[in-house]
Amino acid sequence: MSDIAAGPATRVLVADDEENQRAGLAKMIQSWGFAVETAADGQEALDKVNSMPIHVLVTDLMMPRMDGFELLKRLGSTGTMPPAIVLTAFGNIETAIQTNHDLGAFWFLEKPIQPSALKVLLERAATQSRLTEETERLQRQLAYQGVLVDLVGACAPMQQVFSMIRQVAPSKAAVLITGESGTGKELVARAVHRLSPRSNGPFVAINCAAMPETLMESELFGHEKGAFTGAVERRQGCFELAQHGTLLLDELAEMPVGTQAKLLRVLEDSRVRRLGGKNEIGVDVRIVASTNKNIDDALRKSELREDLYYRLNVFQINLPPLRQRLDDIPVLTEALIRMLNQKHTTRVTDVQNDVIDQFRRYSWPGNVRELRNVLERAVIVAGEGTITSHHLPHDFGVAAGNRPSLQVVEPDAVRLPVGTTVDQAEKALIQLTLQHTKNNKTRAAEILGISLKTLFNKLKEYGAAEAEAGM
Repeated sequence: MSDIAAGPATRVLVADDEENQRAGLAKMIQSWGFAVETAADGQEALDKVNSMPIHVLVTDLMMPRMDGFELLKRLGSTGTMPPAIVLTAFGNIETAIQTNHDLGAFWFLEKPIQPSALKVLLERAATQSRLTEETERLQRQLAYQGVLVDLVGACAPMQQVFSMIRQVAPSKAAVLITGESGTGKELVARAVHRLSPRSNGPFVAINCAAMPETLMESELFGHEKGAFTGAVERRQGCFELAQHGTLLLDELAEMPVGTQAKLLRVLEDSRVRRLGGKNEIGVDVRIVASTNKNIDDALRKSELREDLYYRLNVFQINLPPLRQRLDDIPVLTEALIRMLNQKHTTRVTDVQNDVIDQFRRYSWPGNVRELRNVLERAVIVAGEGTITSHHLPHDFGVAAGNRPSLQVVEPDAVRLPVGTTVDQAEKALIQLTLQHTKNNKTRAAEILGISLKTLFNKLKEYGAAEAEAGM
């Protein structure tokens, strides 16, 4: 037996209400080199899992107070279930198989137990448990170095995001991800999935923006043949496709309000009915939603139902825009270049310091997505070696219409080049202040030292000017 499979630190919990059976199993497992804890029912087993590290669970199904079904369900819902081996009496094989499928147990054994079979399963389960622990340790170590799954960021705001992802991932809680376009909301959703007990299940994403209501319902819930014109065959919806996995509802606030009401019912009941169907289908799906809209505005304008918002906003993660994490530019640039080299079979090695300085002075209205696009162009143009300013787009950092750039900023400060007019400077200051207050116009007016009416008049002027210019 390998060291990773057994040893003093590998603790097995045996849960069985029959005292002789429990004592016999404990003695046998202990003789194989495992540390053993015992429990007379599911409640005692649950208490021990929550109070000490348990690497493998061996449990009977039929027990008083709390049976094995409820025990596995409780552990699964909190993300604390170790690999579990289910013991079942003769004639309950079908039940045991269903338990493994629905509740995620590691394996099952029929009583009376064959010692050799139990020993093999314990070794495999212990190995899986140790590998999971090692993976989590490496993920924590990488996070401290600025990497979590596919996310990159060493600054304090991103480290806080990493911490929140690690906290919520093991649970079944719904997650709402907010942030501007291009900040990486889908990457956060994928990280939550990858670090969750559902990581072996599917990850399905649906973009709720600009999709007709009928088509949206078909995409979410599926349809039967003949449900509507063009429905030539039965089709599974995203909920069914994401069974035992994670479903990302991207740009949630763009979903038609009528569909939001139907979505809420599915979330409450965990059951879907295909369009044109008669029967409901049970689903086990973890929901992650994202939006780039201001939540308060969306609720006030009835673009997002309050009841749906409160149902999904169990755990909210807000992604900072790139202009608020400019210190991450070097590590982001390095990671993106590695990825782009693989994509385009190029051999770019690094970026000149003056280019990094340019990147640090830019406000990145398109966030990380814009940084990637700029670097992709530069990587293709350079081909190999070092990226210089000559490889950047000729209009990089220049606002539309060849006006003096008002996009070049330091964190929470405007930098205006020579030639900027007073009107342009005023507009830049107002826009930056609104960004700082997260579009709270009352607070912005206080900071700027103007009345709220004046602020609204200025914004109205800017909107009219942009409309006249065809922007």
